[in-house]
Amino acid sequence: MKRIASLLFGLVFLVSLTGTAQQADTLTNTTAWTLKQCIDYALANSLNVQRSTYNVETGEVNYNQAKMSLLPSLNANLNYGYNWGRSVNPVTNQFTTQQINFTSPGASSSVMLFNGLRIQSILKQNARDYKASVEDLQKTKNDVSLNIAFLFVNVIFSKEQLENAKYQLSSSQQQLDQTKKQVAAGALPISNELNLEAQVATNELTVITNENALTLALLQLKQALQLPASVPLDVVVPDLNVEDLILDQDRNEIYEMAHSTLPEIRAARLRIESADYAVKAAKGNLYPRLSLSGSINTNYSSASDRERFVADGGDPTITYPQIGVVGGPGGTPVYSADPVTIPSGAIVDGYGRTDQLKDNIFRQVSLGLSIPIFNGLQSKAAYQRSVINRQLAAVSAKEIDNTLRQNVETAYNDALAASKTYSSSLKQVRAREEAFRMTKQRFDLGAVPYVEYQVAENDLFKAKSDLVRAKYDFIMKKKVLDFYQGKPLDY
Repeated sequence: MKRIASLLFGLVFLVSLTGTAQQADTLTNTTAWTLKQCIDYALANSLNVQRSTYNVETGEVNYNQAKMSLLPSLNANLNYGYNWGRSVNPVTNQFTTQQINFTSPGASSSVMLFNGLRIQSILKQNARDYKASVEDLQKTKNDVSLNIAFLFVNVIFSKEQLENAKYQLSSSQQQLDQTKKQVAAGALPISNELNLEAQVATNELTVITNENALTLALLQLKQALQLPASVPLDVVVPDLNVEDLILDQDRNEIYEMAHSTLPEIRAARLRIESADYAVKAAKGNLYPRLSLSGSINTNYSSASDRERFVADGGDPTITYPQIGVVGGPGGTPVYSADPVTIPSGAIVDGYGRTDQLKDNIFRQVSLGLSIPIFNGLQSKAAYQRSVINRQLAAVSAKEIDNTLRQNVETAYNDALAASKTYSSSLKQVRAREEAFRMTKQRFDLGAVPYVEYQVAENDLFKAKSDLVRAKYDFIMKKKVLDFYQGKPLDY
């Protein structure tokens, strides 16, 4: 049995893995993904999004339950059993010693007429909580989207760094091939060839390092997408024009836009409103409660199903029952002064279940008033806690607002600094390219030593690497500002 269970477990596990791999292969299909495809897939598979979705469903259930609490309650009941020994006949209320089979069906209903508007306040509170959970879901989606955008840009950055390293390797390899010919012809010393071989080896190591960085960047993106590492994945490098990414708003304008669009701000406001209604609901417990109740019941007993009295509609007979005899046996009877009315009818055999249930119907309507006087200060303490929670909700909302302002100000300063860094790096690359071009020409003519050529080449590579880093740093920081303005995260 253990082996069979193990085999079944292994089969289920393999099927689940196959299904996951097939889903991933279908979506990736070894093709490059755009940023939008990555975000859409991440939102569809994110566990955080799923958790927030369930929170929304829970909020909806609570809201629907609060709406239904305004309606009257209705409950049905049914008792069925046996009695034996000395017991009470539930139909006649007389003692009997026989075995009794009894059935007692019934139904009851009640409605709260007034309880300090507590039910209405709870309904409005749950409505705000439900809307706040919807905003929380949107915030979770925003966080997932922003994280995917960061990882996506990191992959593109790693790609450009790798291409830059490959270009440097290709350039140094070409220079090595040319130097070998010149050394063979006796135009250059052997030391130049050896130095270039060392440079080529260094550049090969740089390529390997950047390949590993790209592999890690893709792995991090796959993990964020909930994809296995074995699934092939590549990204579409968008046509990015950095010159178009200008900062056309100041930090205050961006903050105002973020304050009016981001879901966490709306959720904080809704939770303040929810706390307000929670205070009103708790205060309702301090007021009297007025309720209306009604019930209907009937019963059946097997002890009464043999015979019954059936009225015939005639005039009742009035008699005075005998209570004793005066003068001994055979003497004068003595009658009660209180008359006894005997209805007109007869005892007949057979009193079935249907007739008993119909004849024994009992109805009741009641109006109940409950006035709280003293209950260990439970209601008052609950009210005081609700007031404190309202104040905490206001503090949380203020904290979220302050955090948003600080994040916007920091993001704006970062984007502004990244823009300046990019402009400076662009000028540096242009200068380094010209300097390397002139140095290379002189090196090819033997006018400058190899060390000077190597320094110029390394300076150019570093400048290009700094430019790539500055470029994508500026792009991502500008995208963060776009996010705060409610713009889609796409390229």
